[in-house]
Amino acid sequence: MTTAQLQTPVVSRKFWSGMTLFCLALIVAPVVASQLGGNYWVRVIDFALLYIMLALGLNIVVGYTGLLDMGFIAFYAVGAYLAALLASPHLTETFPLLAVWFPDGLHTSYLLIIPLAALVAAVCGILLGAPTLKLRGDYLAIVTLGFGEIIRILMRNLDRPVNITNGAKGITGVDTLNLFGLKFSGVYHWFGVKVPALWLWYYLLMLFIVAIIFVCLRLQHSRIGRAWHAIREDEDVARAMGINVRNYKLLAFAMGASFGGIAGALFGAFQGFVSPESFTLQESIAVLAMVVLGGMGHIPGVILGAVLLTALPEILRSQAAPVQQALFGTVLIDPEILRQLFYGLALVLVMLVRPSGIWPVRHKEGKA
Repeated sequence: MTTAQLQTPVVSRKFWSGMTLFCLALIVAPVVASQLGGNYWVRVIDFALLYIMLALGLNIVVGYTGLLDMGFIAFYAVGAYLAALLASPHLTETFPLLAVWFPDGLHTSYLLIIPLAALVAAVCGILLGAPTLKLRGDYLAIVTLGFGEIIRILMRNLDRPVNITNGAKGITGVDTLNLFGLKFSGVYHWFGVKVPALWLWYYLLMLFIVAIIFVCLRLQHSRIGRAWHAIREDEDVARAMGINVRNYKLLAFAMGASFGGIAGALFGAFQGFVSPESFTLQESIAVLAMVVLGGMGHIPGVILGAVLLTALPEILRSQAAPVQQALFGTVLIDPEILRQLFYGLALVLVMLVRPSGIWPVRHKEGKA
């Protein structure tokens, strides 16, 4: 028996022990966060999970296929507004005929809304990808950036002549998630333990992320994933090898957009309110930064980047004023300004030190 064969069981035990501890840490994370900082930090974690979903979707387009998409937040907006329109009284208030058919208002089940959001967002991804098939690099970035802004401005101005999106005021009264009679609001008492709805959201979002990671891994190691990687490395060579570049690009846009649509629908249910201000260019840049900073094409790196860029600004926001008060006896610089300063500085330093990302893909060297 070789040394490698003797070491395999030890490595497997270490791996599974580490995975078990990691899973246990994920399970107790909302409980620990609630005890240390209250429900505020549980809410921050929930938003971090939403951003992880967005970053994983964008990673298909940017990391796997090499297409620079700066308007990805548009698909997030499509999913959120679809949920807001189908799960709120807004449409029945705008259209009297709908009020006759649905006197209690539209309260569509999220079991229908979430798949529909994925489908509509995927169609929007194809509509974005089709005119941009011949564009690369900076030109593609400008077009996708414009697409993201068009969606935001459209949502902001679709309040006249017919009020569809309620303009800048946004849509309120969006139903919270209700799955099989379990409503994701309020506080539950199970077996003597108080369980806030934010904990339920955490575990639900974790399930969605696990499903998305499973899909991404299957795609990455499939023929589709290899075709995407070939397009990323050299599109002309990929076309010369017989890869249908057009179809694979459209598939990448559609798959990434569908994840953004699901995240948007969950965001609408989580917030209970949707407005154009949640889908600005800054949000698109933030999601792109998560992918680039964590490590393009590497799922653990993308997740790490999303967690860091969601948690870091909140930590700076909460600690900037107390630290200044302790050092100088007064607040010299507004915490929001200081937060943006250190946030940008951290991004610059990380990209200087780790230009491939904090946790990049490790390329295996082939044997000669």
